[in-house]
Amino acid sequence: MELNGNQQDRNRRDIATRAVHTGERVPPSAARPTTTPIYLTSSFSYETTEQLDRVFGNEESGYVYSRYGNPTLRVLEHAVASLEQTEDAVAYPSGMAAIHAALALVVSAGDSVLAARDVYGATYAVLRDYFARFGVRTEYVDTLNVEAVAEAASRLQPAAILAETISNPLLRVTDLAAIGGIARECGATLIVDNTFASPVLVNPALLGADLVVHSSTKYLAGHGDTTGGIIACSAEKATVLREQSKLTGAVAGPLDAWLTLRGIKTLPLRIGRQSESAGCLVDWLQGDARVDRVHHPSLQPNLPTAQFTDVGYGGMVSFEIAGGDRDVVFRFLDALDLCVPATTLGDVYSLMLYPAISSHRALTAEQRSEIGIGEALVRLSVGIEAVADIRADLDQALGRALRS
Repeated sequence: MELNGNQQDRNRRDIATRAVHTGERVPPSAARPTTTPIYLTSSFSYETTEQLDRVFGNEESGYVYSRYGNPTLRVLEHAVASLEQTEDAVAYPSGMAAIHAALALVVSAGDSVLAARDVYGATYAVLRDYFARFGVRTEYVDTLNVEAVAEAASRLQPAAILAETISNPLLRVTDLAAIGGIARECGATLIVDNTFASPVLVNPALLGADLVVHSSTKYLAGHGDTTGGIIACSAEKATVLREQSKLTGAVAGPLDAWLTLRGIKTLPLRIGRQSESAGCLVDWLQGDARVDRVHHPSLQPNLPTAQFTDVGYGGMVSFEIAGGDRDVVFRFLDALDLCVPATTLGDVYSLMLYPAISSHRALTAEQRSEIGIGEALVRLSVGIEAVADIRADLDQALGRALRS
């Protein structure tokens, strides 16, 4: 290959210089990758400083610094917006970063938030320990009681109503269309955490949600190897959220974005299998005398079935061990061989969680009891293993826990 003058000059540079620069900033070939590349770079350069200036000034589209935006992140955001049927989406480094950003977008000092009574423990904690410091008041309500939500919204005139499609860990399903109507009536922003349902089962934006939040760590990524969060919303709200992220630095990394994109490709397949297996386990657990009560969306009276697709009701099952206390639950968890005791969900692996010491540890025992989270409650995230093997593991672990 013949070298031009510039290349020849560069090859005469010291080896220390060549080691740093050789191969960098080589123009891409005509070949196009079949999967999204991982843009592991903190910054981007352009042919001329004038072009860089135009990109900085938003006169030309492009990327300058990965805190401001990254091509891999942008592909993920487009993908989730498509799945949730919103105009845009904004990625974050964790689900709680997304929850924080959604609330920070709409609440100010002196505002009120109306939140689901059984909201995720960390969401409860961020409202109690963080937003309360800035004069934001939170009132909790049973979102299954539409009349109670309407009364509280009329009285408080909240800046935001915060609900979960499927609650954690009792798996109670909120009628989002009804709550969306109440939010519009009182001028509140409806924030919906759709982590447990995923867009395969429910699209909250079509039911009135303004901001749809996910911990993409869970079902979207689905393989237990990354953390992330995302907000799906209108283009107008996404623009403000991005400016907010530039200032706070709450930006997802490109590798995490790529891992989530990889997981999304199999999301419908995983959710379908997990939903089917969960249904089988619900039937079995309901007939087992060692289990006092089973929690699953399909068991809820007056379930708003219209908001679900025909795929099912998800891969989460919670149940209460008969006569169980903390010691019994610990023995049960220690006896598991296939299901992994871990503080997450939505993975290809079956995972078991004890809410009293993990997801809802921020609540007192009395507060947990008030919302129905007892000492004997465990939460199963059904994986994609053979359902017979999952059932056999639960069977032997229950036997060993209750024999001791």
